[in-house]
Amino acid sequence: MVSDVIAQPNGSVSARRGASPEIDDLAEPGEGRSTARASAADRHVGTRIRERRIMLGLSQQQLAQMIGVTYQQAHKYERGLNRISAGRLYEIAQVLNVPISWFFEGLSAMATPSEMNPRQRMCLELARNFAAIDNEKHQEALSQMARALAAQSAAGQRE
Repeated sequence: MVSDVIAQPNGSVSARRGASPEIDDLAEPGEGRSTARASAADRHVGTRIRERRIMLGLSQQQLAQMIGVTYQQAHKYERGLNRISAGRLYEIAQVLNVPISWFFEGLSAMATPSEMNPRQRMCLELARNFAAIDNEKHQEALSQMARALAAQSAAGQRE
């Protein structure tokens, strides 16, 4: 027996006193009625948003402005603390210039996403900075230097 059902701004629904047990059964295990906690999939999508934002050289504040949310909300999306609605995910995909499916790549039912390690972060930053170089000769020179250093490292490992 529900006395009041309230739609929350985040899209979840809560019930006030007198709620029937059926309402409680709709919540995922470990969730309260009024808060929808993020799952591993939400954290994975958030991680992918962060990766793409960094690749494009955008700050969280810039992304937030582009999708019409506060900086705090964008931060919560990236950390996987808040779920993202389908409409909002569509907006984010448009702003980041990727298909929606991109956010789900690498998601498996058994795997839990991990935070980016320093090496992954450095690779993303390197890719972003490389893309920002507008002189093709400089890009080619940098690419040749990276190949030479990689070859030198590989030769050192074989010895």
